[in-house]
Amino acid sequence: MDQNPLHYQTIASLSALISTKELSPVDITRALLDRITTLDPRLKSYATLTADLAMEQARNAENEIQAGRYRGPLHGIPVAVKDLCRTRGVRTMGGCGVLSDHVPEWDATVVQRLRDAGAVLLGKLNLTEGAMAGYHPDFAVPENPWKPAHWSGVSSSGSGAATAAGLAYATLGTDTGGSIRHPAAACGVVGLKPTWGRVSRYGVLALAESLDHVGPMARCSVDTGIVLQAIAGRDANDPTSLPELVPDMLAHVNRGVKGLRIGWDEHFARADMAPDFAEAVAQAVKVMEGLGAIIVPVTVPQRLRAYLPAWQTLCTAEALAAHRAWYPARASEYGPFFRQWLEHGQVISGADYAHANTLRAACTGELRAMMRGIDVFACPATPRAAFPITHEVLYGPIPAGRDPWLMRYTVPFNFSGLPSISLPCGLSTDGLPLSVQFAGNALSEDMLVGVGHAYEQATRWHTLHPPGW
Repeated sequence: MDQNPLHYQTIASLSALISTKELSPVDITRALLDRITTLDPRLKSYATLTADLAMEQARNAENEIQAGRYRGPLHGIPVAVKDLCRTRGVRTMGGCGVLSDHVPEWDATVVQRLRDAGAVLLGKLNLTEGAMAGYHPDFAVPENPWKPAHWSGVSSSGSGAATAAGLAYATLGTDTGGSIRHPAAACGVVGLKPTWGRVSRYGVLALAESLDHVGPMARCSVDTGIVLQAIAGRDANDPTSLPELVPDMLAHVNRGVKGLRIGWDEHFARADMAPDFAEAVAQAVKVMEGLGAIIVPVTVPQRLRAYLPAWQTLCTAEALAAHRAWYPARASEYGPFFRQWLEHGQVISGADYAHANTLRAACTGELRAMMRGIDVFACPATPRAAFPITHEVLYGPIPAGRDPWLMRYTVPFNFSGLPSISLPCGLSTDGLPLSVQFAGNALSEDMLVGVGHAYEQATRWHTLHPPGW
């Protein structure tokens, strides 16, 4: 075990001790539940705490391990999932007032796969309503553990906050336009958005099905690989899940990055960015070059500004389809932001949607062309560090003047379905986390885990924790 306190240990370090029976899953789980009980009334990352279930699963894990039936590195590890993932017998609300009493009778595939791996479910994590950007007035807004009253990311905000504050060893989030990478960046943890279809979405409440991805957050790249290993793979219940075999996600961990070709568009990475943030990302690329990577100048799609508005057209229309069982029949039960989002979806015509899909395809084609000849593309994970925010804004309607350009670092990889990983790469002048993103070609998650690990071995940013927690 490293020098961190128990709640900030990595899954990799804990699992080594659990497997040899030097650490007890029961003791670890009890310690985290106590920590959640003490700290989460302030952090508000959990929507539902499943303490009894967690202790039952921890005892079962301990008994199995004592009997010599060790399942692997998640066995006995306490984790939590975004409250979009259906959980048998545990309410699944999706941040929606209309689903406040929804208790599923079955598990989402990702939840079942965590159970099969022997993980311990601590609970369900808060999020924005419907996984968009605004919160329902009846639900809590997770605090950013680095600084109160600051943005904690978009919809997977509870996942990012809980991971950063040591209230779970890993969490699941979803990403439709950046909602794994944004909260990971804002909260100073690692977020891995897989290739679209690499992870089943069966049983995960949808925002926009053609854009939604499910993936892990953790405090190091290796841990995201461990979780992805457990949840990835073909699922007969999700016909969009990919049939390709899941490789060993840790296969590239110790290979380093010598000879790795990293695409770098310096203008794209620096334009409209705070100088300290832009410099931190540039320094991260220089670190990789110092480790033997080859930096290859590339140019992002020239029409990116014209492509990005297509995301809202696609997302509003698909969100309307996802909520057709409740909207408009129960429109009054929605909060201001998401109700307005669904209203936008109602006025999207078939021609509008077709045009947006054509723009998406063009962006994807240009992006894939850019990726030819490189292994990964480096850029910021978010256009700005965590910023001051008020509950009035977060609970209110869609703010006027929303600029699609703010999603330039994330949406292209939702359009294309390409995988990417966001990593802490510094602190702002205000002491808030900064993050670099490495995007890969399709199904290259194992390489991205290795890239992240190589960067972490050469830096210390992923070892920092928010003060006061």
